[in-house]
Amino acid sequence: MDRNMGIRIASVVLLALAAGAGAESSLTIYNQNFAVVRESLSLDLQRGTNQVSVTQITAHVEPDSVILRDPQGKRALQILEQNYRADPVSQGLLLSLYEGKEIDFLVLRGEGKEEIVRGRIVRSGYEPHRSGMQRYGSQYAQRQVAYAYGEGGQPIIEVNGRLRFSLPGQPLFPALGDDTILKPTIHWLLETDAPGKLDAELSYVTGGMSWEADYSMLARSQDDAIDVIGWVTMDNQSGKTFENAHIKLMAGDVSKIQPGSGMMEADVYYSRAAAAMPAPVSEKAFEEYHLYTLNRPTTLHDRETKQVEFLRAEGVRAQRLYVYDGARIDHNRTRYSPESLRQDRDYGTQSNPKVWVMRELQNTKENHLGMPLPRGRMRFYQRDDDGQLEFIGENTIDHTPRDETVRVYTGDAFDLVGERRRTDYQIDTARNWLDEAFEIKVRNRKESGSVEIRVVEHLYRWINWRIVESSDPFTKTDSQTIEFRVRVPAGQEKVVTYKAHYTW
Repeated sequence: MDRNMGIRIASVVLLALAAGAGAESSLTIYNQNFAVVRESLSLDLQRGTNQVSVTQITAHVEPDSVILRDPQGKRALQILEQNYRADPVSQGLLLSLYEGKEIDFLVLRGEGKEEIVRGRIVRSGYEPHRSGMQRYGSQYAQRQVAYAYGEGGQPIIEVNGRLRFSLPGQPLFPALGDDTILKPTIHWLLETDAPGKLDAELSYVTGGMSWEADYSMLARSQDDAIDVIGWVTMDNQSGKTFENAHIKLMAGDVSKIQPGSGMMEADVYYSRAAAAMPAPVSEKAFEEYHLYTLNRPTTLHDRETKQVEFLRAEGVRAQRLYVYDGARIDHNRTRYSPESLRQDRDYGTQSNPKVWVMRELQNTKENHLGMPLPRGRMRFYQRDDDGQLEFIGENTIDHTPRDETVRVYTGDAFDLVGERRRTDYQIDTARNWLDEAFEIKVRNRKESGSVEIRVVEHLYRWINWRIVESSDPFTKTDSQTIEFRVRVPAGQEKVVTYKAHYTW
């Protein structure tokens, strides 16, 4: 190198990040299978150009998202070149590096005897670009795998002049190849305007991490009062452990280009004494989303699922609803024209006998909630006469702002039955009208107690309609749906009838 160029190249190899004294890491995990990682990186740089290798990164880093900066703004840093290697050394990779060469294989014989066999690696069977092939198209991937590696990517080893499509034993490699790495690595050609030590900040977007909310809804008895325990469940499959990390959780539908697309359940318990403890998670609005911040650093191990409580509320009113939506109709209407919907006399006449059980709650301060509820799974439990909690249903909820209503389907009622049949159908295509009448029966087979059942009917024949006959009052819930609310005593049956008149 020409000394007059005034450029000195120093080699700085970093084998650990955020593991040394004073190193810090922070995470913002999104519930869309990615996270933003920020870590402090101790550098000792020479003025000019430096070579820096960083190995303590995740296995799912997005290389084009990497940002390296001086958080104090005192040192200029410029990445002249960045290289990302994601092919850590493995048996298959080493076999590929020794293709065409002979190596020793350890063969175990009977009674624990060992033998060394010499073999030449004709083909390793290693598929180095499987992920790249998947990324750039399945047809390309299939064609290249078949061409380059054959079926299954089997190795071919020559032993004593004969070929075999398997390894004769455990391969014994003379040494690591010159071009092998032990972990995913980012290598930089880095330029700075001043020498000396620097606590830089490294940030990047990574896949392999996500979180969701889990809600345990504990009903004390048959009434509508429940106690709510909310957990944030973090899943780390990134290939890296984060020690004493400061973690934030972003809730909301952030636009993110995805390459394609088992949560652990917490032990259910209830303790009034714990209600006075400070919340381990704080929440605030951020941009058009909501941030949930863990109020203490925590270690998130690779391949670990961690849960932290973020919500506890007592006496939340969650009304139990019974809904009978009796028409079995094909909701995929793309193949139906308006004429076919009207003239197919059998459309929507099949009956569904199940009565749905739903829970509805108001996310308000008056109902002991009133905080943004992130998307997740809501599990309902109820205490039996012996004091044990029994699971009675679950479903998922979407992101729910404060002061909104949450309605969750939890299953079908065993002792409530519905029956629906059509009693009349008349159509006059010349004068453009259609009359259709139905009879709906709902039965309460419980031993005691009356129930209110919401009978939902869909006016699916056409957008212009009116109810010309009705046995009971109803509510129009949208442009093509009506709802009857009927009370059915134990052991009895309620019959609802109506006729709809359509015009077009």
